[in-house]
Amino acid sequence: MPEFDLVTAEWLDARFGDAQAPGNVGLADALHRASDITEIVVDLSTQWPALLRQLLLPVVVHALGVPANRREWAARFAQGGFSAAELDKLDDYLDEHRHRFGLFHPETPFAQVADLHTAKGETKGSGLLVAAEATGNNVPLFSARTEGDPPQLTPPEAALWLLHAHCWDTAAIKTGAVGDPMVKSGKTTGNPTGPLGQLGVVVPVGRNLYETLLLNTPIGVQGRLGTPQWTRRIGPAWESRAAQGLLDLWTWQARRIRLIPEQTPDGIRVTRVLVAAGDRLTLTPDWEPHTAWRADTAAKGAKKTTKKASTSTRPALQRPLRHTPGKAIWRGMNALLAVEADDTASFHTSDLLDQIRGLSAEGLIDDQYPLRAETFGVVYGNQSAIVEDVLHDLTPLPVAALRADADVHFAVLEATEQAEQLAQALNHLSADLRRASGLDPIPWDKGQRPGERLLYLLDPLMRRLLRGLQNLQDPETLDRGQLAWEQQARRLALQVADSVHAAVPESVFAGRATRKPDGTLAAAYPLGIAVKDFYRRLNRVLPRTKEERQTASTSDREGD
Repeated sequence: MPEFDLVTAEWLDARFGDAQAPGNVGLADALHRASDITEIVVDLSTQWPALLRQLLLPVVVHALGVPANRREWAARFAQGGFSAAELDKLDDYLDEHRHRFGLFHPETPFAQVADLHTAKGETKGSGLLVAAEATGNNVPLFSARTEGDPPQLTPPEAALWLLHAHCWDTAAIKTGAVGDPMVKSGKTTGNPTGPLGQLGVVVPVGRNLYETLLLNTPIGVQGRLGTPQWTRRIGPAWESRAAQGLLDLWTWQARRIRLIPEQTPDGIRVTRVLVAAGDRLTLTPDWEPHTAWRADTAAKGAKKTTKKASTSTRPALQRPLRHTPGKAIWRGMNALLAVEADDTASFHTSDLLDQIRGLSAEGLIDDQYPLRAETFGVVYGNQSAIVEDVLHDLTPLPVAALRADADVHFAVLEATEQAEQLAQALNHLSADLRRASGLDPIPWDKGQRPGERLLYLLDPLMRRLLRGLQNLQDPETLDRGQLAWEQQARRLALQVADSVHAAVPESVFAGRATRKPDGTLAAAYPLGIAVKDFYRRLNRVLPRTKEERQTASTSDREGD
């Protein structure tokens, strides 16, 4: 059975710039052509951070090390691609560890345990690795297959789902493997989800693979690198422990897995696998680079009773900030732009975005650099035993917005807050008009409120604003951009408000009396007051359009 060498086999679907056609590349070729590759195409969005953390970043960092300081990072970034000397080091590294990168190697298969087996020799269908496939009694909504019809995974597909399982696998009971002392009745219980499943993953993205790799490389952490999983032999036994460095964290073996390939008329396929319990991360270290952080208010209260000193590099008692389903990334800008936070801050941005802020402050990365932020997350259901939803978003992120003293920083936060306040104003209008009609307001957790419709309409407008702020030339351009944003936001808010008005019959112009919680009748709520209150909110949220309208009105009167 061929080993399928991940270093040379063309298993990664790479998208190149306009000058080159898309094509498949191996690991070595991907690094050699990193400056030309604009995207690695995957079947499911969450496979990308798994590939980045489990393979691409660890290889580069372990072979080349990390920049000692910001100026060294900037010098490497300015190269635009790996130098000839760096490529030689990468090739030597991959040659040295070549026996650990064979997907089906008989003794050291990549990210697997070669002799993994159960007491009875059972295996399961390959759908156990695929997030959207049915396994056992856990059937995702609209699953197209049953467990008895496992997918025939090609080697490239199997490799990506293998990495995905180490990062995002569901919790639930796992098969008990021979050699695991924690097995009881052929099973292992208490398994948590994969480590990325407990985060709201944030990945800075550059113009090509080379820049993305550097943007995701922490600076000055030589003493905290550790080693990747392929430098040590991993057996069926596992342990609960803390991560022993960055490379250990990135290549965390959250499961013990064995792929079982077979030769078919269509080539090598994987239809059977074994997935057993793996190492359990006792806590997410505060140097985890791919997540933003939220203050743990419960822990803050407990802090008063302990004298234990904190060695954290950020304000103590923080926990990873997870993404909210259905919420666009720009609606969480208050967390992504929470730089230079102190102990009282509610949020703190990711270490990597904070690192870019430092580079920007020293002029080592251009404010007009087209940085993007990509977010990933998984929503689990049924006691975290199935994947209910996959969260993914990508948005422009102005570099200058990461500096707390920059005008762009305040402009981005103001615009995102205005969007939320406009949505609230529409929800208040809807509630007031329903009261005037003698109805109860729409509950916040049921049905679609008009504010959500507005946020959906504002989404492309907000992303266009963020792209525009990346190309900011002068303060006047910023002023014009903010005014244009408010004009379009006002137009869309009024458009949604019109649809809310249209649903109210004319007969309720004077309003209807409503009952208070104690059962007594309250005064009627006139339609006119509800509309007037909405316009008052609109003018308060969008002050520039209010001033513009007032100026235009004054000019008209002077003209008369």
